[in-house]
Amino acid sequence: MVLTIAAVTDVRDRRIPNWTVLACLGLFLGWAVVHPLSWDLWALGAGVVAFAVSFGLYSAGLVGAGDSKLFAAVALFTGMSGLAPLAMATALVGGVVALVGLAMRPTRALTLINMKGKGDFGPGIPYGVAIAAAAAGLVWAGLLHLAILPTLA
Repeated sequence: MVLTIAAVTDVRDRRIPNWTVLACLGLFLGWAVVHPLSWDLWALGAGVVAFAVSFGLYSAGLVGAGDSKLFAAVALFTGMSGLAPLAMATALVGGVVALVGLAMRPTRALTLINMKGKGDFGPGIPYGVAIAAAAAGLVWAGLLHLAILPTLA
């Protein structure tokens, strides 16, 4: 539910509220207390690595600050073994979101092509949607023991 709110808010306002990131962190802490043997320090390591990389992307202007924080919070749940699948799934879903956005606004696509990617084209891709969808997909794949991603199944 928290990720859904983050995704919807990102689409609507192009920002991810800090309380959704804090709620994800709180859910992780609760999960860690209830299931102390289900996670280890690698989960914290995944969060740190995810934050470092996503902060670099934020510093380069490629993603928003909320996207960076949300990705790091979600990475805690995947651990190191699930960090690469999470990043890959997020990138794939983000690509689909971008294509849908361009298909819905073909004049924007033509402007992008004509200006060769230079200029201001308005609000970017709501990557909160991609992060939420990728995280939900990986969690459900793990819960259902699907062999889609061998590292998590």
